[in-house]
Amino acid sequence: MINPSDIQTKLDRILPMVQKPGRYTGGELNQVIKDWDKVGTRVALAFPDIYDLGMSNLGLAVLYDILNQRDDVLAERVYSPWTDMETAMRAANLPLYSLESKHALMDFDLVGISLPYESLFTNALNLLDLGHIPILSAERTSEHPLIIAGGHATYNPEPMHAFIDAFVIGEGEEVILEIVDCLQISKHNNLSRQALLQELSQIWGVYVPSLYIAHYNDDGTFASIQTLIDDAPLPVQKRIVPKLPPPLTNFIVPYIDTVHNRAPIEIMRGCTRGCRFCHAGMVNRPVRERPVEEILQAIEYTIQNTGYEEVGLLSL
Repeated sequence: MINPSDIQTKLDRILPMVQKPGRYTGGELNQVIKDWDKVGTRVALAFPDIYDLGMSNLGLAVLYDILNQRDDVLAERVYSPWTDMETAMRAANLPLYSLESKHALMDFDLVGISLPYESLFTNALNLLDLGHIPILSAERTSEHPLIIAGGHATYNPEPMHAFIDAFVIGEGEEVILEIVDCLQISKHNNLSRQALLQELSQIWGVYVPSLYIAHYNDDGTFASIQTLIDDAPLPVQKRIVPKLPPPLTNFIVPYIDTVHNRAPIEIMRGCTRGCRFCHAGMVNRPVRERPVEEILQAIEYTIQNTGYEEVGLLSL
């Protein structure tokens, strides 16, 4: 096990040699730093792509804020390094780490991986490998963090079933807190990893692949799925947040250019069109719109908290 000071020592040698070291340092405006030893649950929110893309992901920013509002929870960010940094990290035997405290990924209780699109599947596996965490869920023990994935690409979780301990199907604002509560109860009662997964499967929107078996036709197409224990839900219903919480207004402000150098404001969730070719429009039902006054207030607070001069009005 490597401690944060050792990680920082290695970073001091590596960062001058890579492109955009600002991707790997943290320390941005509005980041949240908590005492590692004074919280009950430590969560790493991981985006399996480079910082420049991941910092523009609204979903991860919302979960970061929700988790850090709790005094007993710590949430920190992890992103995949660019190829030059990955090469240097592997050469120095430097594990993937969080930006806030520089703790290794394997030190966290829970790793939440965002999978908004399928092209990140292999990146997610590389992220686990860089974090010195077994890629296959069957090879993990109670000494390893719980690996959970969510996002639009997890509506079909089967391609990643061997690698992820549990999937969140649907919206995450409420279920992430229920997962943390379940994890804390499990630690208090000293439950086994398998017992914890069975408890998680009872949460609305959580799919635990190790509790199911899928069957396929000879041509490789999906045939059916069945449960391996009696109380595993089938089907697993997607999680819906009936009333949207207030928009996030205290975004972390990067020191370097990112894909979207502006503040995203979610004005509604879902779409009134219902185009059949649009995955996001179909799965983000029902449509929920925010009041105009709430949107205007969120824009004002966001500008005050971040200094951004441009906002993006988002849906879906």
